Amino acid sequence: MDIQEGKQKFIESWGKMASDWGINRTMAQVHALLLVAPDALTADEVMDGLSISRGNANMNLRALIDWGLVHKKLKSGERKEYFYAEKDMWKVVRQIIIHRKKKELEPMLKVLDEVAGVEANCPQSESFCTVVKDIRTLSQKADKTLDTLIKADSSWFSTIFYQMVR
Repeated sequence: MDIQEGKQKFIESWGKMASDWGINRTMAQVHALLLVAPDALTADEVMDGLSISRGNANMNLRALIDWGLVHKKLKSGERKEYFYAEKDMWKVVRQIIIHRKKKELEPMLKVLDEVAGVEANCPQSESFCTVVKDIRTLSQKADKTLDTLIKADSSWFSTIFYQMVR
């Protein structure tokens, strides 16, 4: 397999993995392209590399910047913007955790806090309250665990992870 085939396979697989997790496939493919690019790329190079429209490239580059996974830079004497991916995988994982936590877990915790006020005065409401309490407890523990991961450095995480899989 040559380098171009390897890059293409990686980009396709990164996109598929992300879509399995509910993340936009094209956004993940743009991220993958920038991850394996030795130098920063322009939006035009991203468009050409993935055969996507300008609008699609720009929208996904902006989303990746919002996630903190891609950064923009200017080159002296040029008007074009260049984009490069964060290549430190620990930082990438942290940024994904931060974004998904903010977008998914925190809104759910807010709803669980609101519905925890239901009065348990009949069998149906008692059952409801029990389920909500259990989900809320688990969600709060997940939130605290994710906060710990976000604050941790990569060596701490690696040590804990290896201990868990032994």
